[in-house]
Formats: sequence, C-alpha cells, structure tokens
Amino acid sequence: MKKVLVTLLFLGGLAQAYAQKTEIAEAKKKWSLFELTSAGASFDKKLAALNAGLANTDNAIANEKSKDLAESWVYRSLFASAIAVTDTISMSNAMAKQKIAEEAITKAKALDTKQLEKTNIATAETNVRNAILVRGSMAYNKKDFELALTSFEQLLALNPADTSMYVNAGVTAKMLKKYTQAIGHFKKVIDLNSPMTKDLYAEVASMMLNDTKDTVSAMKLMDEALVKFPDNSDFIGMQTDIYIKNGNIEKSQESLQKLIAKDPKKPVYHYLMGDTYYKQALDIQDVSRKLEAERLVLRKKADPKKMREFDMQTDKQVDAFKVKMTGFIDQSIPFYKKSLEIDPVYVPSLESLKQIYGFKNDEVNFTAIKKILEGLPQKN
Repeated sequence: MKKVLVTLLFLGGLAQAYAQKTEIAEAKKKWSLFELTSAGASFDKKLAALNAGLANTDNAIANEKSKDLAESWVYRSLFASAIAVTDTISMSNAMAKQKIAEEAITKAKALDTKQLEKTNIATAETNVRNAILVRGSMAYNKKDFELALTSFEQLLALNPADTSMYVNAGVTAKMLKKYTQAIGHFKKVIDLNSPMTKDLYAEVASMMLNDTKDTVSAMKLMDEALVKFPDNSDFIGMQTDIYIKNGNIEKSQESLQKLIAKDPKKPVYHYLMGDTYYKQALDIQDVSRKLEAERLVLRKKADPKKMREFDMQTDKQVDAFKVKMTGFIDQSIPFYKKSLEIDPVYVPSLESLKQIYGFKNDEVNFTAIKKILEGLPQKN
C-alpha cells in the first residue's frame, strides 16, 4: 500500500510539472498566433488574445516548478508590454501592464544567463518604450503637459542618448514654464552635438535672458556658440544684446570692431554696430514712455498746483531723454548706411532705417526705404 502511495504521489508531481510546462507552451503558442494575426485584428480581439496569454504566464510564475524558468518571465514580459502599447483607451490598464512588463523583463534577464531569449526580451523592451512614447504623445496632444513631460523623461532614463526625446522634453517643459528644466534638456542636445545644436543655442540663450534672467549663463553660452559658429550673425547679435543689457556697450562695440576689421565686407557687422546705438535709443524711449504713463496716473490723483510742478520736472526729463535718444539714433545711421553700401537690399538695415526716418518725420527717406522694401521678394 505504501509503495502504491509513493507511486501515486510521484505521478502527481509529474502531472503538476507537466501542467505548468503546458502553461508555458500555451503562452508561446498564443504569442506566435498573436504575431501572425494581430495586424488585421480588432482592438477588442487583440486585447483578449494578449490577456489570455498573460493569464498563462500568471499560472506559470505561480508554480514552484516553473517560477524560476526564464521562459515564464520572457513571455510574461511580451504579453504585458504588448498590452501596455496596445491599450490606448485605458491609461490605468496600460500603465499597470507596463509595470508588470518591466518587472518581468528584469526577472527574465536575471534568469536567461545564456541569453537564449535575448531577442524576445529586446522586443518587450521596445514595447515598453513605445508604450511610454504613445502615452506621452497622446498626453501632449491633449495638452496634458505634466504627463507628457513625465513620459518623455522616462524614455530618457531608458535611453540617455536620445536627442529627439531631449527636444520633446525641453519643448514640453517650456510649455509648462519650467524653464530651468527646459534649458537642461536643450543643453543636453547641444552637448550631444545634434544637428539641431545651432537652433538650440539661440533658444536656450533666449530663455536665459527672458525667462530665468540669467545673463551670466547666457553670455557664457553665446561665447561657446561663437567658438563653434564664429560667423553666425544671430549669435553675434544676441551677444551684443547681452552686452547692452549689462550696460557693457564698450565691450560689445570692441567685439564688433574686431569683426569689422577682420571682414569689413560683411554687412551684418556694420548693422550690429549700428544696433549698439539704436538699441540704447530704444531703451531710453521705453523709460520716457514709462515716465509719461506715470504722469497720466498722477494727474488723476495729484493736487493741480503740485501737478504743474511735476509736469515741469517731467518735461525737462523727457526733453533730456529725447536729446540723448536722438544722439544715439544719429550715431547708428552711418553704420546702417555702410551695411547698405555693401548690400543695398540688406533687410535688417532697411527696416531699422525705415523706423528711424519715421521717428524723425523724414518723409523723403522714409518713402524711399519703404519703396525698396516693398519691391523685395516676399518670403512665404
């Protein structure tokens, strides 16, 4: 009787082990069938097939006999990751299955010591990346920028050399007004020497100047940019703007004078030199306008007698501003004209002179410049 019992227990153990191997075999079969038929299948049928296969792996990893088999976890990662990338309707389900897939991938790699399942594991990893990308893209299109940014940064954690994803993350962070984060992502693209480097130098510098108000970092970035692109007029112009904002006009003009000496036939250098004066004039104009706006506010509140005294003082300040502003404008004109001697249709100089002649009420020159601009081919 004892012998029979032992035999029966032994047969029971074999049956159990066979049952669990059958779960793995069934999972393999269902995965192969899914790969063959998924292209033409409906969304519901795809999910049903994937969930059925995942259920087989649930049973396989629940059993002592098969829980440490690499195949159990490999196919679990395949089914779970495929659900994560397929289910674009239920985000919670997709994210839950992604988590299962990531855990299964880690387990599969640890157990697949001979790397026999390397290709399948790579497929599961690709599915996970695609699931995150789809989620991030959908979130961005729905203007859920927080989820989009989280998704793009998850992808960067998986592939720190993906320049396109740094751009996506940078753009999204900028939409959220997370400028420091955006700058960090864009600078990474620059560090990786992407073809977008030139464009991103200008983008990052603009954010530093206008959003984070970090002129020191912006200047450092422009110095770096001009080492790589020494003749880029946009960078030279931006560097000039930074010098002006820092009140370091002499430094800006010194830099431009060196460039003019090196290549006097470049209209952009003369134009930018003119800008060092004209932009100072525009800054003074802004101050003058603010003063006039303050005068209007005070006029409604102040005592008329006190207001007359204030008006006299303000008029003196405004007149002084006009004299100073006109002086800077007059200094800018020869440089703009010089650039037009080199290139008669150099648009930036034409546009600046048009504004200047309009300010001066110089109708003859204003009309002449306007005519030249109107005769130029229009850009689409």
